[in-house]
Amino acid sequence: MTFAHPFLLLLLLLLPLAAWLKGRRGQPPAFLYSSVKLVEGLTRARRSRAGNLLAALRWLVLALFLVALAQPRLTKSTTEVKASGIDIVAALDLSGSMISEDFEVRGERVNRFNMAKSVLRDFIDKRPNDRIGLVVFAREAYIATPLTLDHDYLQENLARLEIGAINENATAIGDALTTAVNRLRDLKSKSKIIILATDGQNNSGNTEPLRAAAAAAAFGVKIYTVGIGEQGQAPMPTRDMFGRKVYQMVPVDVDETTLQKIADQTGGKYYRADNADKFRQIYAEIDKLEKTEATVNKFTEYKELFGWFVGAGLALLLLELVLGETIFRRLP
Repeated sequence: MTFAHPFLLLLLLLLPLAAWLKGRRGQPPAFLYSSVKLVEGLTRARRSRAGNLLAALRWLVLALFLVALAQPRLTKSTTEVKASGIDIVAALDLSGSMISEDFEVRGERVNRFNMAKSVLRDFIDKRPNDRIGLVVFAREAYIATPLTLDHDYLQENLARLEIGAINENATAIGDALTTAVNRLRDLKSKSKIIILATDGQNNSGNTEPLRAAAAAAAFGVKIYTVGIGEQGQAPMPTRDMFGRKVYQMVPVDVDETTLQKIADQTGGKYYRADNADKFRQIYAEIDKLEKTEATVNKFTEYKELFGWFVGAGLALLLLELVLGETIFRRLP
């Protein structure tokens, strides 16, 4: 409960002082007499508490009226946040090579896929007002999550993704871009972007990456490309004949030339993520480059309680008057 005029509540502090002053002055006599001998028979009578009760009711009535003057109210606030106008599709590589453990976090090796999921999860958390969708690809491309403002749902779908969830023995970059562009092409947005993260080169699918990039440019879609993996060779985990985890060094084959052309063709930018810190910095930079203010509408609804306090005060005042004229009536 809040008050429109809370400073009026300070008047409540005067009530105890007023009651004390009134008590010191005492009550006016009910009747006058010339000698105390006239009332000697009443000296052993108990003092009635009726006067105290009636006085307490009167002070409570005054307190209720003062609270009513402060205009008590119940407040209900509603905040409506509309989408920022930026629509984003994250296209994530799910091919088998993404299990290579190029990255190190707090002294432990992390594979490319888990590192990519981690930075994407943080990126999503920083953009609560954007519609974001998720496309995954290996030999084929799939929509993992349509464009949505329900980021809890989006994060749940991202967490469920694992290497091997789809046919993983190839990389269809062109099909992934086409799938992402089709999610964005008909939307009326301030900005439409794709963030493509891959560790390989296009060797599958029906669409060439540069042709898909041309279509993206035609629909006003900007593409940021991220090449994942350290330079040269990377440790690929495998199992020896005893079931122990061992590493095999495999060449890193990120097609940087094509990824650069895709970004240039659409007005985006190409990045190379070859360590954990740089990977995070890349998504932080994209986050800064693609910013716009969301529309926020705030509504406040008040339920006035003035009448309830006035009604309670009048009811108690009526009760005090009735009691004072009936069972607690004093001699004139």
